[in-house]
Amino acid sequence: MNPPQPPTSLVLANLLCMLSMLVWSMGLPAADVLIGLVPPLPLTAARMVLACACLLPVWWLREGAAVLRTAAWKQGIAIGGGTLGLGAFLMVAGQGLTDAVTVAIISASMPVVGIGIEVLLDGRRVTPGLLIGLVLSLAGGVLALDGRGGSQGLGWGALLCFASVLVYTLGSRMSVTSFPGLTPLGRTTITLCGAALVTTVAALVHAGLGGAQTQWEQIGWPQLSALAVFAIGGMALSQLLWISAVGQLGIALSSLHINATPFYVMLMLFALGGHWSWSQAFAAVIVGLGVLIAQEVIPLHRKTDGA
Repeated sequence: MNPPQPPTSLVLANLLCMLSMLVWSMGLPAADVLIGLVPPLPLTAARMVLACACLLPVWWLREGAAVLRTAAWKQGIAIGGGTLGLGAFLMVAGQGLTDAVTVAIISASMPVVGIGIEVLLDGRRVTPGLLIGLVLSLAGGVLALDGRGGSQGLGWGALLCFASVLVYTLGSRMSVTSFPGLTPLGRTTITLCGAALVTTVAALVHAGLGGAQTQWEQIGWPQLSALAVFAIGGMALSQLLWISAVGQLGIALSSLHINATPFYVMLMLFALGGHWSWSQAFAAVIVGLGVLIAQEVIPLHRKTDGA
């Protein structure tokens, strides 16, 4: 269980969650540019390596070589490769069988998964406020989809996406609880480096066994730009913000924010000349209300003087 946070810390943690979801959502359309040209395993490896290459020098410069030398790298490799790397691969594979909208739909289950994990592993008490916040978050997520559905409906792709959500949510929690002596930057970097190592080895084995190959002749600057967005924004920056927030709020409360991502996508498109969706704006308000109720910022009942 996470200790009660003062109001300033709550505001900052929730802002970090919002920013994390904003940059993560940018990676979904970027992935669509690459899926089909690059098989899921090499694409995941390239994403993780690029994310690691961005964060590792920053960690070294900010905290020093001694911190890197004494870090629990074996644990980082195990957690990063077994959860974050696997979760990222399953998400890419699932999106390849469906589309980015289906990924957003299935990702809406993260609050349920996050609360379930904290109930089972941390003994979290399920309060009425938490349940109401969960319902509002899920309702806002459904409304934010604005009537859209995946192009191929449910199936193996949706199953892979849900498995990704399950593994990734567990990995995010482990990234925080397994490295109490590291900063959020250290926790993020050590697990992403583990994911980069494991997925790269897996991609090399995949290629050596005659697996599907990258269509290099169709890779140009648009695809490389999409990879940069997918890896640096949608993974390195997003994960750093996410782990920072999870360390303060816990995985259950942090995951409520994911159902506002369709609104963030609409907001970015609107800034680029797209149309405004009042239904998605209203959905974001519902999600935000659920977050505030779940965190007891908005109490369900007013305390009396004698309480």
